[in-house]
Amino acid sequence: MLTGLHIAIIGGDARQLEVIRKLTDLDAKLSLIGFDQLDHGFTGASKEQLDEVDFSNVDSIILPVAGTNNEGEVDTIFSNEKVVLTEELLSNTPEHCVIYSGISNHYLDNLAEKIKRRLVKLFERDDVAIYNSIPTVEGTIMMVIQHTEFTIHNSNVAVLGMGRVGLSVARTFAALGANVKVGARKSEHIARIFEMGMKPFHLSHLESEIQDVDVCINTIPHHIVTASVISRMLPHTLIIDLASKPGGTDFRYAEKRGIKALLAPGLPGIVAPKTAGQIVANVLSKLLREDILERKGNKE
Repeated sequence: MLTGLHIAIIGGDARQLEVIRKLTDLDAKLSLIGFDQLDHGFTGASKEQLDEVDFSNVDSIILPVAGTNNEGEVDTIFSNEKVVLTEELLSNTPEHCVIYSGISNHYLDNLAEKIKRRLVKLFERDDVAIYNSIPTVEGTIMMVIQHTEFTIHNSNVAVLGMGRVGLSVARTFAALGANVKVGARKSEHIARIFEMGMKPFHLSHLESEIQDVDVCINTIPHHIVTASVISRMLPHTLIIDLASKPGGTDFRYAEKRGIKALLAPGLPGIVAPKTAGQIVANVLSKLLREDILERKGNKE
């Protein structure tokens, strides 16, 4: 149980509703900021404006998966209130306060470092990323079906990156009968791709390997699908970029070339918000016990 913990949940999409539901069931006291237009009520949770919360007794702050933008603003789809995370606000929190976010950026990293508060990036955890790859794959399949005129079976698919998402995407598309090739840099990833019965290639050869591809799925959060790469694609090639914003694709050149390129971060929150929210909620409830309750207990 999380009895005695005061947690501020700031902004977010439908995934946060599962987090709220889980934490109220565990008897935490919740301050919901950026949820004033939410019809549903939760026992033990109160909707508040940012300036109404006493952050001096807040044990944890939970941000949306996307965290903040580069100006510190938090997305609040259940409210018209503009919510900005500032140094002044966070410096009022107790020293043991932990900030949880899906991902981070320079603003949030610098802010946490400046005020000396622990920042936990949930999507850097293997368990969260692997569980989350399941709805990501389903969403990717949905997008390919919606935006192509051919079957996945027997199509040529290139997956860029052999991380936790790339592995799940490649394996699933191969199971659906696609001819899958996977681009990676590490020798152990090249070996694993071969062992799984797919064609491996080094990313330095991307320009030559992309020429016969029907669907290109990028999972690498760096500028890798460049204008030079796109210029060698077939006219009907579909690009789906699963990397976090701004993605790894030259979308301007793709549009100029007439190649459909879709940036699709946050797919789990779109195609399966309940499941995606439960994944985050289950991990958060465990971390809150370990990170805060145990630390507070040791101090007392």
